[in-house]
Amino acid sequence: MRRACLSLLSAAILSLSFAASAAPAPEARGSVVTAARMLDVRSGRMLKDVQILVQDGRIKQVASDGRALEGGAGLPRHDLGNMTVLPGLIDMHVHIDSDPTFSGYSYLQFNDRFWSAVSVTHAQKTLMAGFTTIRNLGADDWNDVGLQQAIDQGRVVGPRIVPAAYAFGATGGHCDSTYFPPSMRDRNEYNADNAEEARRSVREVRKYGAQVIKICATGGVFSRNTEPGQQQMTYAEMKAVADEARMWGLKVAAHAHGTTGIREAIRAGIDTIEHASLIDDEGIRLAKQNGTYLSMDIYNTDYTQAEGAKNGVLEDNLRKDREIAELQRQNFRRAHQAGVKMVYGTDAGIFPHGDNAKQFAVMVRYGMTPVQAIQAATLNAAEALGRNDIGVIEAGRYADLVAVPGDPSTDVTALERVGFVMKGGVVAREQ
Repeated sequence: MRRACLSLLSAAILSLSFAASAAPAPEARGSVVTAARMLDVRSGRMLKDVQILVQDGRIKQVASDGRALEGGAGLPRHDLGNMTVLPGLIDMHVHIDSDPTFSGYSYLQFNDRFWSAVSVTHAQKTLMAGFTTIRNLGADDWNDVGLQQAIDQGRVVGPRIVPAAYAFGATGGHCDSTYFPPSMRDRNEYNADNAEEARRSVREVRKYGAQVIKICATGGVFSRNTEPGQQQMTYAEMKAVADEARMWGLKVAAHAHGTTGIREAIRAGIDTIEHASLIDDEGIRLAKQNGTYLSMDIYNTDYTQAEGAKNGVLEDNLRKDREIAELQRQNFRRAHQAGVKMVYGTDAGIFPHGDNAKQFAVMVRYGMTPVQAIQAATLNAAEALGRNDIGVIEAGRYADLVAVPGDPSTDVTALERVGFVMKGGVVAREQ
């Protein structure tokens, strides 16, 4: 019976494989995208009268300023008129299975699988907002891994996802469960309280689908019984994480608000520092010296302070948010002025998914030009991910394209009004 079942299963797999190989991909014939302008994120220049030839999900050719395409005749055309085309945007810090309208203890009214279900809608909203790639820095129950697989298999509509699965840190720290009494026995099973445990946690989460490692080096705003400035992982533990991840070919992101935790994370070889709220001159110097990227979520406090209390956020969390908000924004300005590499990370899930682009205006307000803010969400983000297939509109990269009305290089709020989204050559949104 077992052999018969295996034979049937093998036949079914072969049949499905043949059907998949025989059926042409929906974007195989390709298309041509035309628009009045395109931002070249490498040079920061705006190109005019652009034509982009897309084939097999990739960009085959880009022509501008009156030059003709060498091909594309007879292909479907997407004429975007007076819009500006940019590379698909990249948000380097989201929590796709989090919904800010259920904060504090209010989320406990739902079954665990509720969060798996709502993450599908969150993914759709994120893609429609022009974010064709996200890095998900922490999820429960492997929700981001499962969602990524469903999107890649074409079962669900959403962005490319680089999942971290379970983020981890020290027992009692920000990545642990800190809201419940001992009788609940609720803890993060990937807690790492020494270097060997840190190595094992990297191996465990990678085994089950993590494509980036997320650790919590310091306390946080939205945990209980931790303060943002407190260092919670030792240098030895963080270095063990960085070394182990590097051996497996993975990048590491460290949640780090506090000054000493930021410095130690950079020295340990962490690739991106998340939040970096209380970074000092030495931390800025180290980040620049080591080529460490800062991902500073300087928009979300606007939402939290306006809506958090009614959503159930505890007063202690609102207090911490208030205390570090302006410090983080001024340190963003200082780090950018010093020439530290910056990427676009919003912490979406603390505010509603789909509103990711609202951070661009805040980055400009605190010292970036519109083009620099866009580069943080395209070119810089792709480089920080170690990817050369996204983030730039050029031949060979995925055809991840967005278009907005007007000129976002002069009015960055145009990025909040996305009118066209293409991911891998497939149109997801076209007004």
